Order: sequence, then structure tokens, then C-alpha cells
Amino acid sequence: MMKLENMVRGLASDTIAQRLIQFWEHDEGTLELWRASSNFVYAFERNQVQYFLRFSFEQDKNIEQLKAEIEYMQYLHLNGFPSVTPIKSLSGELIETLKTPEATYIAVVFSAAYGINLDSDTITEKQMEEWGKSLGSLHCLSKKFVPVSERRNSWVDTVHFMESVFQKHPMELIALEELGRVTSWLQSLPTGNDVYGLIHYDFQLDNIFFEENKNHSFNVIDFDDAMYHWYAIDIVTALDDFIDDDNPHSKLLIQSFLNGYRSKMVLENDVVAQFSQYQRYANLYKFAKLLKTLEFEEIIDTPPWFDGLKIKLVRVADELRKTFHGSW
Repeated sequence: MMKLENMVRGLASDTIAQRLIQFWEHDEGTLELWRASSNFVYAFERNQVQYFLRFSFEQDKNIEQLKAEIEYMQYLHLNGFPSVTPIKSLSGELIETLKTPEATYIAVVFSAAYGINLDSDTITEKQMEEWGKSLGSLHCLSKKFVPVSERRNSWVDTVHFMESVFQKHPMELIALEELGRVTSWLQSLPTGNDVYGLIHYDFQLDNIFFEENKNHSFNVIDFDDAMYHWYAIDIVTALDDFIDDDNPHSKLLIQSFLNGYRSKMVLENDVVAQFSQYQRYANLYKFAKLLKTLEFEEIIDTPPWFDGLKIKLVRVADELRKTFHGSW
């Protein structure tokens, strides 16, 4: 998630989005905000077909990493994996930059994903199996992917990021100690092609769209967090809404997901037994990103949604802080 001050700035008006959309062919009057989190995302239409404009402050995103993201998405599309695809601008570019006196913005446009979002409360065992199968298929393709130009960051870069955040917050000593334990454990793991590669890292239900009439397939969006990591962490973060639930039905759903995944990828039982350790990394990384989001100077004239969002983020950070402990 971006810094709250940048979110306030970006959502103050649609002016930047309106200027950026001029780089692409579009139907006038169709641009509207879809969501804002790590990026600003606007839906629009071209010839009555929906597309999505995604942009961010240049200071928040690395353009080389964006190029690497696009290359990976194009590779997946060429190999038949159902995911959204980047769309060229009127000048034939996949990435456009807008410089203003206040800031520089980088933007891309993607096709829309067909299908519907499923809900964790109503998802069926069969749908869970198909979801797991989709992630397994993604990892199968990742095993063969060799970037031509830029390379996505790895978990090591996230460790450096977390260190930099925690050093600015000396009161978060427990988090820094937890980072040391998590890092040492990750360094001990094998990094063979069968367990480690380029992952999505946000393969949750809000980023996948289910098409029941097309072989129960999932269309995938938002590769913004893709990185080199252990494939297991992709499973753990995907199942975040289920993995800590002691409900017997949740355990059945998780097993259905793993069955689907194993139909495409080998997943050893000892790796499944380590899910709780991978969860500790995910909690810590999420916590660090929340701290970064909450770093801001005094904001004048905050919008109506600001206080509520800030309270929610602080509450989530407090809950995550409780998961840090010394035992391993």
C-alpha cells in the first residue's frame, strides 16, 4: 500500500488520471476510479470494452521492475495462462510517463479480467481445487521463465526493505528481532527450481476472476507484487483467509486447494508442515508495509475517509505485532 499522504494527494481529483488516459485510445466520459492501494486504478472503456489504467508516483515504483512485471505477464499470455495483458498506448508504448511540476507518474493499461470474484464464505471445495490448480499452473510456467531484460526483485530485497523500515522505528525492536529469525530460516532453505522461482505473491480471491463456463478457469490480475521467492509462500498468502481458521470446513477447503495444486506441481508434506513459518514472513512483510504507509507528515484538510482508514491500518498493524515471538 502506498503512503497515506500520497493516497490523499492522488485521490484529491481525477486530473492526473484524465491526463494519463490521453496516452491511450478510450471512450470519452468512461473513466472512473476502481480502487487505490499500492497503485491508483481506474476503469475505462474503449469501443465499449472495459480496460484498466494503473498508475503510481514514480517515487513509489521502480520503472525497471514494472518492465520486468510486463515481460512476465506477456510470457504467461503467450503460454496460454489466463491473465490480463498490457495494452500499448497510441504511440506504441506499454509504459507512459507524465511529468508535472509536483510529481512524475508512471502508467500502464491492462485488459479486463473476465469472470467474477468468489467469496471466502461461500466458495466450494470444487472451486478451491480449481484455484489451487490455477496457482500450480502458474508455478509450472514460472519454472521455465527466463527474463530477457529486467529481473524482478527477490525476497532478499524485501528483507532490506523491512530492515530500513524498522530502523526508522526503534520502538519496533521485537519486529527487528523477528526479521533476524525469519531471515536465518529462509537462508537455510533449498532454492532448487522445483521449490523456488517467480511468484505472484497476491494470489488471493480479490485478484482472481472465476469463469465457470470456461473449464472453471481463473483469470488473474495484479502482478505488481511478483518476486522471486519460495512457491510455498504463494500458497500461504493465497490461503490467508483460511489457514488460521480452525473450522473443520476451512480445513477441507484448504485440502481441496492443495489437491488442485498437486495436480500441477509437486508439493512435499514437509513443505506443508512449514506453512506456519512462511506465514511469519508474510505477517512481518505486511507489518513493515503498513508502517511505511503510516509514515507521513501532518496532512492538511484530510478527506472524510482518511481517519477511518488510518484507524483500520493501525488496528491491523497491532494485530500483526502480536504474532511476533521468539520460539521457532
